[in-house]
Amino acid sequence: MEHHVTVGVDGSPESRAAARWAAREALLRRVPLRLVHAEDLLLPPLAPSGDPEVRERWTDEVLTGAAEELRRRHRQLDIVTRCLSGRPSAALAAEAADAALLVLGSRSLGRLVGFIIGSVSLSTLAATETPVVLVRTAGDPATDDPVVAEARPAYGEIVVGVDVRQACDRVLAFAFEEAARRDCTLRAVHGRKLPSVMGYVPVLDPDAPREAERSAARMLADMLLPWRHKFPGVRVEEKTSIGSAGRELVQATAGADLVVVGRHVRRSPLGAHLGPVAHAVLHHAAAPVAVVAHD
Repeated sequence: MEHHVTVGVDGSPESRAAARWAAREALLRRVPLRLVHAEDLLLPPLAPSGDPEVRERWTDEVLTGAAEELRRRHRQLDIVTRCLSGRPSAALAAEAADAALLVLGSRSLGRLVGFIIGSVSLSTLAATETPVVLVRTAGDPATDDPVVAEARPAYGEIVVGVDVRQACDRVLAFAFEEAARRDCTLRAVHGRKLPSVMGYVPVLDPDAPREAERSAARMLADMLLPWRHKFPGVRVEEKTSIGSAGRELVQATAGADLVVVGRHVRRSPLGAHLGPVAHAVLHHAAAPVAVVAHD
């Protein structure tokens, strides 16, 4: 049963931003928030000495400090804390098994370079089919004013990447549900790169690229139609384009509150399959990115 939101914390600015985002999400879902710490989540500059007692005390301070901050911001939120043992990705995946969502922080490499997807995050993505959200520090609405923190925020739009050539019901279900909770616009984006063999077609038929885009737009509309009926209150915008799907989706995320992408479930030791579009968004979108596993 999905009855809580789980977030990994390690004392870093990224994990604090992730915890604040996860707290707001838990409130939206009206479920408890679970703060968890796995020792190897530590970034090297934050790691205390190797003394077990010192590390245990530091871990307790990380969890207690994060919980106290969130309780000041959201007095009505039910918060529990847990310290995990074992391999971090496996421990986090186990914690996420009965969660609605797992939230992790993501470090920035700079505006021109992008964001780091750490080995723990990648391994956790491979180990769980629970949706995972990676949160950046950019745009984190930190505030110490509990009145401001508890006020209902004005949500921006949610952007979802859609591949019209394959079924992605779990991705669309997640995106529509998030938009419905926030009462915000959902923008569905599909980008298609024409095969290289089509490179000469515009010379012979100038309308060919436009017809390819119109065809993609029809396929996108058909794919979204059942979800529009299921969520009639969600405002939906559709965008199709010819070009790099990853670049188009990243550009569409400017100002978004959340970006939703899919990944194929790979039931093998090779781990999570992140396609080029999901890879581009995870590394270059400044908004929080939700990765939803699907067949």
